[in-house]
Amino acid sequence: MNLALKKNSIQLFSFLVSILIVGSCKESTQNTSEQHQYTNALINETSPYLLQHAHNPVDWRPWSQAALDEAKEKDKLVVISIGYSSCHWCHVMEEETFENDSIAKLMNENFISIKVDREERPDIDQIYMTAVQLMQGNGGWPLNVITLPNGKPLYGGTYHTKEQWEQVLTEISKLYKEDPKKAKTYSDMVAEGVQEMNLITPSTDFELLDKKLLTESLKNWKPNWDTVWGGDKREEKFMLPVNLDFLLDYALLTNDSETLKQVELTLDKMAMGGLYDHVAGGFYRYSTDSQWKVPHFEKMLYDNAQAISLYAKAYKIFHKPSYKNIILGTISFLEREMKNPKGAYYAALDAQSEGKEGKFYVWTETELKKIIQEDFTLFSKYYTIQKENVWEEESYVLSKSLDDEVFSIENSIPLSELHTLKTKWHEKLLTARAKRIRPRTDDKILTSWNALLINGYVDAYTALGTPAYLDAATDILNTLRSQGYTNGELGHSYKKDSKHIPGFLEDYSLLANAALNLYSASLDIEFLKLAEVLTETAQEKFDDPASGMYTYNQGNKLIAKIIKTDDGVIPSPNAIMAQNLLLLGHIKYDKVAQKKAKTMLTSMIKLTSETPYSYAKWNSLLLQTTYPFYEVAIVGTDAKNLVTAMSKEYIPNILLVGSTVESELALFESRYSEDGTYIYVCRDNTCKLPVKTVHEAFGLLGGKANVDTIPSLGFDGLN
Repeated sequence: MNLALKKNSIQLFSFLVSILIVGSCKESTQNTSEQHQYTNALINETSPYLLQHAHNPVDWRPWSQAALDEAKEKDKLVVISIGYSSCHWCHVMEEETFENDSIAKLMNENFISIKVDREERPDIDQIYMTAVQLMQGNGGWPLNVITLPNGKPLYGGTYHTKEQWEQVLTEISKLYKEDPKKAKTYSDMVAEGVQEMNLITPSTDFELLDKKLLTESLKNWKPNWDTVWGGDKREEKFMLPVNLDFLLDYALLTNDSETLKQVELTLDKMAMGGLYDHVAGGFYRYSTDSQWKVPHFEKMLYDNAQAISLYAKAYKIFHKPSYKNIILGTISFLEREMKNPKGAYYAALDAQSEGKEGKFYVWTETELKKIIQEDFTLFSKYYTIQKENVWEEESYVLSKSLDDEVFSIENSIPLSELHTLKTKWHEKLLTARAKRIRPRTDDKILTSWNALLINGYVDAYTALGTPAYLDAATDILNTLRSQGYTNGELGHSYKKDSKHIPGFLEDYSLLANAALNLYSASLDIEFLKLAEVLTETAQEKFDDPASGMYTYNQGNKLIAKIIKTDDGVIPSPNAIMAQNLLLLGHIKYDKVAQKKAKTMLTSMIKLTSETPYSYAKWNSLLLQTTYPFYEVAIVGTDAKNLVTAMSKEYIPNILLVGSTVESELALFESRYSEDGTYIYVCRDNTCKLPVKTVHEAFGLLGGKANVDTIPSLGFDGLN
């Protein structure tokens, strides 16, 4: 049976189950009891999400082989419920359903129930999310799956009301008891479908790597762009920095003004809308509307880390003060609210407090008048406090309709005075907000997400030239090495007294990538060595010869292996691995590494061209492969200053490295001179005559990206 037919069969069976389940989603007002009548095995965990369920009457267990073995021994179906601590609908389903005694009795008598924190175990989440997408056509969290004792899925869905969940439990239990053969046949089909979704056919047909594919894929993508509000045409909008990052590079390399304008529009609308916290800084998870006005209020480390990198890159290109303010505001938020005192950064802040989503962040008009006082009229214009923008319970989410320059003109107020007023407003609002009950903090330290923040700090440093940001990036890396890297083994998640979770491909690939970027900015060879070691270790632990890719996790203990190739909220770990191999290949003149990267990319060409919005990181790699890619090596005692000066301007498709001492690295070998510092612009191991100034170096790069036709790059006057 081919995959498409199998998928249809799976979804038909799921539909027959689903028609038994009716009801609507609603938010519960039930209060959680402070008296803990029940305590289950989750009490021994450290994950905030698991601990939130430790006093449910459901006999939850953490994921373990022992729980699965018990299911086989007792011939019981398994409930696997997956979520994360800042997931609003996870909280709702817990209060409505998992705290209900009758539901708990039904689950405890007929099922082995397992709770999974998707941030701790993204591999389990990947497997069962794929299964639910096969069964239902889409997925989300909470993710609730019922499996046979062997872990193969029989039913999958997301949020359920108490009544819906009771029906699901009853019907699936009845099916398994009355027709176990049918249940087994169906679950085998789903497991096979999950496996087939992870099949990749390796290819070395490098002739497929053609820049025309990028042009065609953009033609297919552009009709979906929202040219009024930015982003794609959707009722809900996600920031997706990996997509915008690729589009910026594409626009510059192809001189595509339409794409450049669309990215700029999107960046502006996100920065002005309610997606951004105008009081404290930082971005929320996503917008619940098409105009970026009302967010889903959870704040995630990975979103904000990538946002810093994105706006830093955009600031280099567009030189907009508003982008600089986003960088500064987001960093300020992270350092104030998400930094662990011992280093590294927490995973997330919850969307709700006191049982209500957004309560910590929104304001009534009465509150604002009392806090802002005499400036309220101007404040209300600036942050669109008008009746047509009211949200729930007469509250407002602060957002802007005009940028500062336009607002200052239309309201006859000098920019400097407006900025002074904004600072005063924000201080008052922060003081008032500090008196509220804060949302919960998920205080896990996740290696991969912190690696993204290392890149964020490095990119902020190169854009703004603030040395403290380079120090911050170094501090995070050192913390990850001291807390989560032992005997060459990287951990995925840690906090005090937590169990060791071996690192996944995303941890190794993203930390190696961060180390490479930190090496480029700092010139510290130790970071390059770390990137090499992490990449080599990842190749050993995750290599999958059959696909030419790398598996998501180590071992083969789940129902199928996972080859994660598409981008999600973070870039594809396989695409990051390929990029790391490409960069290391250029640094070391390693043709084997470069060929491996091109082989991985070639295997993805069909998918990257058909759905470019899901494979943006691969398309970034395609840009680096099909358009000229330059190595810029700066060698000499003043190399650090020249690297810093050159990195302030953004040009895609260059690898910028430097050395202040003699080095045996291929890019630096025999190029150090006591006479001065020289810049070598090279391509495919062939270098042009060295130059001494950044201006001259940019001149040598001018032909590769049509930089002379992009005024915003502003190369004139650099020296």
